[in-house]
Amino acid sequence: MGRRWRIGGGVAAVLLALGLTGAVPVGASAERLRAGTLTTASAPSPALDGTIDYTVYLPYGYANATAARYPVLYLLHGRGDTMQAWTQVKADLDRMIADGEVSPVIAVLPDAPWSSRGNWYVDSSYTGADDPGRPVETALTRDLVAHVDATYRTAAHRGARLVGGYSMGGAGALRYALAHQDLFANALVLSPAVYRPLPPADSSAREFGAFGSGAQRFSDEVYQQLNYPALLPGLDPESPVRMYVAVGDDEWANPDPADAAHDLDYEAATLYNTVRRADGVAAELRVLDGGHDWDVWRPAFVDGLKHLAGTLSVTPPAGLPGPVHGSAGTDWAGGVAAHQDGTTTIGYAASGPVDGQPYAGGLDAVVSRLAADGTTARWTTQFGTAANDRLYGLMPLADGGVIAAGYTRGDLDGKHPGNPADDALVTRLTGSGQRAWLTQAGDPTKADRFYAVAPAPDGGAYVAGYTSGSFAGETGAGDKDAVLARIGPDGRVAWSRQFGGPGEDKAYAVMADAQGVYVAGGTSAGLPGTTALGGADGWLARYDPAGTSSWVTSVGGAGDDLLGGVAISSTGTVLATGSTGGEATNGGSDVLTVAYTSTGRQGWRTVTGGHGADAGAEVVPLPDGAVAVVGFTNSTLGLPVGGADVLTVRLDARGRQLGVAQYGTVRDDAADPFGEENVYATLGADGRLLVSGLTAGAPVGGGALGNGDVFLAALDPTKGTP
Repeated sequence: MGRRWRIGGGVAAVLLALGLTGAVPVGASAERLRAGTLTTASAPSPALDGTIDYTVYLPYGYANATAARYPVLYLLHGRGDTMQAWTQVKADLDRMIADGEVSPVIAVLPDAPWSSRGNWYVDSSYTGADDPGRPVETALTRDLVAHVDATYRTAAHRGARLVGGYSMGGAGALRYALAHQDLFANALVLSPAVYRPLPPADSSAREFGAFGSGAQRFSDEVYQQLNYPALLPGLDPESPVRMYVAVGDDEWANPDPADAAHDLDYEAATLYNTVRRADGVAAELRVLDGGHDWDVWRPAFVDGLKHLAGTLSVTPPAGLPGPVHGSAGTDWAGGVAAHQDGTTTIGYAASGPVDGQPYAGGLDAVVSRLAADGTTARWTTQFGTAANDRLYGLMPLADGGVIAAGYTRGDLDGKHPGNPADDALVTRLTGSGQRAWLTQAGDPTKADRFYAVAPAPDGGAYVAGYTSGSFAGETGAGDKDAVLARIGPDGRVAWSRQFGGPGEDKAYAVMADAQGVYVAGGTSAGLPGTTALGGADGWLARYDPAGTSSWVTSVGGAGDDLLGGVAISSTGTVLATGSTGGEATNGGSDVLTVAYTSTGRQGWRTVTGGHGADAGAEVVPLPDGAVAVVGFTNSTLGLPVGGADVLTVRLDARGRQLGVAQYGTVRDDAADPFGEENVYATLGADGRLLVSGLTAGAPVGGGALGNGDVFLAALDPTKGTP
């Protein structure tokens, strides 16, 4: 998402706001500054039948770090300038690298003398005798990039390259990022000299033959073919470009009102509002106080590089393993269970037939047993009604079967004809996928859902969710009440508990041991016996095996909070995870993970997050005493891939962070279109973390089935990525 901001007070205020003042003490030595070096060199160019002169910035320590690889910045100068123009950001690069704001990078500053330094960085077909056009774009994007990768220790992939420029160079950077997605994943576009549909009559874009054809110095048709609107329809959404656009609020104003739309601040806003709607571009816009000069470009370079640095990485981001599961339509993840023989069962809701199974309509519940390789389905069972039927959790049984929980809008058990609202459901499948029993329960006229399931010692289960009415004849307390129920091995409801306050209360997670049952969820107006913390609160409650309440506590801060996952460690510590808005460190929401004793005393709490929306969905105790939290992130906590990414946070037994990683596709993963988590995790028999969730993208190598599929990833918990 982009945003515009404006800083008043002139250049000094801009430098102060962007952290450029006071960073380097006057007279400090080069060693103290950890300064990089600038060297002039040339690259052979078959396209030009000549050479390309350039200046290269090598970071401090490059000569000694002989095994290190580096991302590369390609920085294009403006019309009439030379490669020396960009050398003034050397001190900024030295400082940002020394301060850890940016990882060490190589910067390549090519000289572009062709067409009287007005070549606009394109391949020109102008043949005028005075100064004919040259294939500049081919020379820089192919010959120069190949030379740099062969000469310096670069990371030769698109995610490790940024192309930037100002004015004419900004136009070049924009074109290269859109026309050469195979080369560049990041673009720094400063005061770009781009115009749509055509440049104004006095623009130098018309003067030097860059957009000419034959003897014609400027061609409307050529310009429009090379301009950015013509590139957008051909973008590959699976190779997204992250773009930072900046412009000054005092850029030169055309005195002709008819050309006001071609003022660069206006054109930059038009560019931003165009590319931000393109499938394949993630854009940001900044408006700074200043004109068409380095009072804007230098602070914008610093801010833009810091903004893009999170994905400018030597290591490519971790993708999502295939294959994905589901139908040709939109599907939703619904749980994962690990078995001692190494097989895995996944549950989900499908909007079409799966593996040749009969499709009832709406969303059908699907359960698939996968072989130890995690890809081959041994069997698939699909069941449902003409309405929606969805799963929200799976648990394994000792005999190889599973119990699944969720809801149905139809008549799954044959006892609810004309069902007017959602009913909670729980079902048991045998080790070969046959349905042993199915229980449909809830208020006959109001919505009821189970959102979680956990094993009970006798082979039955505990289920948790909510009711909008009276689940089993109990009186409702508010809009929705949380529900906890005990299901026997035969599928009968042994007991149920409905509880809540005056607002909306839901249970999202449940786990049990021989001593008690722990339930976690969210409340909009507080639960009886708890203290309201502000906004919506998360909560954690304990019941004994007979269903008697032991304690309940609210969890969170002054904003909106939620607990969506709960587990019990080998030492009896109760672990829960979710999201917090009240304690978010950088805006949005952060992952909240807490630990409690069996008596309800808090042991520790950990908040993990960035600038975007982050949430924990599952918490998994690990054999070494550590804890794995799985959820999603819209921030740069590890190495981001696309929209929302799958998130893994590893904590030690005291809640101290050991590592954070993220992985996924270029689209949203582990979160649904409503920004809510849709991901499940469990520990496999081999010690790997098994994660199943929703993806809107394609796995590594392609193969998306529809507009939302279900993935299964196995990962080393210490690494956090597949």
